[in-house]
Amino acid sequence: MSTSPVDIARTASLASRTLKAVSGADRNAALTAVHAALAKSQDAILEANQKDMQAAQKLIDAGKMRQSLAKRLFLSQSKWDGMLEGILDVRDLEDPVGKVTLATKLDDGLDLYRLTCPIGVLLVIFEARPEVIANITALALKSGNAVILKGGKESTNSFSAIAKVVSEALASTAIPPGAVQLVETREDVSALLDQDQYIDLVIPRGGNELVRHIKENTKIPVMGHADGLCAIYVHSDADVEKAAKVVLDAKTDYPAACNAVETLLVHESAATTVLPKIASTLLQAGVSLRCDPVSKAALKSSTLDPAHKLILQEATDQDFDTEFLELTIAVKTVSGLDEAILHINAHSSGHTDAILTESKETAESFMNRVDSAGVFWNCSTRFADGFRYGFGTEVGISTNKIHARGPVGLEGLTIHKYQLRGNGQGASDYGAGKRAYLHQKIENVEI
Repeated sequence: MSTSPVDIARTASLASRTLKAVSGADRNAALTAVHAALAKSQDAILEANQKDMQAAQKLIDAGKMRQSLAKRLFLSQSKWDGMLEGILDVRDLEDPVGKVTLATKLDDGLDLYRLTCPIGVLLVIFEARPEVIANITALALKSGNAVILKGGKESTNSFSAIAKVVSEALASTAIPPGAVQLVETREDVSALLDQDQYIDLVIPRGGNELVRHIKENTKIPVMGHADGLCAIYVHSDADVEKAAKVVLDAKTDYPAACNAVETLLVHESAATTVLPKIASTLLQAGVSLRCDPVSKAALKSSTLDPAHKLILQEATDQDFDTEFLELTIAVKTVSGLDEAILHINAHSSGHTDAILTESKETAESFMNRVDSAGVFWNCSTRFADGFRYGFGTEVGISTNKIHARGPVGLEGLTIHKYQLRGNGQGASDYGAGKRAYLHQKIENVEI
């Protein structure tokens, strides 16, 4: 049997049509089987991941891989446990398929329904992060979508080990063959990006170079984000202890994540009151601060530890457009809320941005005016995550302004269709001097 990219895409398309008719119970049973098979194969998969990590270390030593990418590649015990938990969390969510979101009586015996349905075929391309295979398989199957997965070459061993287990587990379920397929070469991806007649949506999970390359080389709609350039604005009335805790978490909880903070904006009056405590907390955690002249001067004249004052760096304009993905943060003072919002809307990637303030009015203004998928008040940007939102897991985070935005869970993997149920009516039956539309909401829908 040929496994050319065209055949892979065509097989996925055919499988997606069958998958739409698979019951929610059977889809749940498939996820249970996948979970059990992965749990049973933990030792073999983690051993495969260690091989990838050893190869990655050689690339890091040779200056050919960033440490942040290796962190994403590492399948730690906590990631493994989270991956398994995510599969069951997704399984136990409400079935997203076939939900009636609108019901209108156009006329007696002419009823209109809007129902949720799968998108069809997903092509998901990701770098590192081998747990993504299980996450996306769970979300795709639960939402009734077929999926083609392509992992990065740096995760080849992990990818292959997990993929083998998933495929074998699904073979004994009601999921049609071809609903989950895996490809390994870059050439396959290039060819798949041309299959717009079979593939409905591309979801890239990786750095900005990957995302931009995909967007420039396909006619298929692309959902995702290029950068995670997140900012936190510290207003003049921010609580010192609260601000230090939130910024520390947003920067250091997982620096290589796309929802880690990269830019710290500080109200000029807070540069001498709140910033020193934040800076001290960050510096003690090993974070490098790249400061604009005003913030650097404020810290130099503060009670900050003299040793810490010596390692403050000067920020460049480029720093405020950089996703560091490591223990580095750019610091800038602003005159107030308006300038902070202008800066964020000009430099942010539209991912997640936060404000620290004790004023509800100021916070509401910030959250209404900042044009990002996530806008937070007095909490860490690290909360921008499908699992933390209660989605079970996520297929990715979208900064698009159509369909899904922010962490994309099951809802983001469904669209809708309209069903009109009549009794021989024609459009010409309605109009001036003829029948009039009722347009009445149907209560207690049963179809």
